[in-house]
Amino acid sequence: MKFDTETNLKKEDRNILNLRHLYEHYGFVHYKMNKFEEYDLYVSNKDFLSGDNIITFTDTNGKLLALKPDVTLSIVKNYRDAADTVQKVYYNENIYRTSKSTKTYKELMQMGLECMGDLDLFHISEVLILAAKSLETLSDRYILDLSHMGIIRGFLQELHLRPKHEEKFLTLLREKNAHGIRTLFDSLKIDETLRETAITLATTYGCMDTVLKTLETISLNDTMDQAIEELSEICQILEEQGFDNVHLDFSIEGDMNYYNGVLFRGYIEGIPTGVLSGGQYDELMDKMGKSAGAIGFAIYLDLLEDYDTSGSDYDVDVLLLYDKTDAPGDIVRAVQGLVSQGYTVQTQRKVPAKLRFRRLMQLEDGQAKEVAE
Repeated sequence: MKFDTETNLKKEDRNILNLRHLYEHYGFVHYKMNKFEEYDLYVSNKDFLSGDNIITFTDTNGKLLALKPDVTLSIVKNYRDAADTVQKVYYNENIYRTSKSTKTYKELMQMGLECMGDLDLFHISEVLILAAKSLETLSDRYILDLSHMGIIRGFLQELHLRPKHEEKFLTLLREKNAHGIRTLFDSLKIDETLRETAITLATTYGCMDTVLKTLETISLNDTMDQAIEELSEICQILEEQGFDNVHLDFSIEGDMNYYNGVLFRGYIEGIPTGVLSGGQYDELMDKMGKSAGAIGFAIYLDLLEDYDTSGSDYDVDVLLLYDKTDAPGDIVRAVQGLVSQGYTVQTQRKVPAKLRFRRLMQLEDGQAKEVAE
């Protein structure tokens, strides 16, 4: 008997399989790594990580190791520079981080891809296309928000803020806090034009064409001009490929010690936080002694599990109930009959708590019969 493997997989496994097919069709190669790295790798790049709680242990040779809280750092560490080429890899790996909800350590499944090497606008656009296609694979109700660090960098060049004030401004920008920005800039006696530009950056959000027109009116220097031009080309490619669910949002901001170029976040309806996060991180490559550019993204598969609102996922197709008087041979034959029809089956003497099943059946006189709701 042949099984329809994809149909019988759980939703989480189907997602992984579909994403693997997607990435392999675009020439990305599966990358496998160890569960742990030397602790020093993470200590020297703490700001790149989403949290600083790392599970550590001492190896038999006395070296301090850590269960990996991040995949990108491991891939970058092992990258070897090669002129005029790019390395395209994807991964699905368990990482170990503190849960935001329980504040306890948790093993989380993360999937994503990295493109490293002599990048050009094609490679950047391709990764963004794959980010949009990844969200589309998971749900037809998604949004991909896109930003560009060059626009923020260029604007900061005009402000000449002290580090503590720059950090405060970037926090307010992330929060889209127009009132806070106005108050901060007034206290620093910053020019009204710059203040209004900052508020525009914080509050402007929407479809690509509309926001790009707004950006053209507020550009202040060559750095911003170049970023807007690059963003315009990328947006044109995304529009040509039919991605209408891409919005521009400059409240997306990453650590400028690591990120440059495009930043992006992906959202799915029904999940209150981003399920996809990515960006261009040439600065990290430089910090780790690599002469290449890099861009990539990660998908947080645990969020899809925690907030699955589809209502269509079940543990098994059929729960088959029997009692002690039923002959084992009858039970086996009934199960085999259902399995041969392509159903997944679990047998129990009573309904287990929390088991999700499509159909409830009872063994009667050696036959599996439907139980009324």
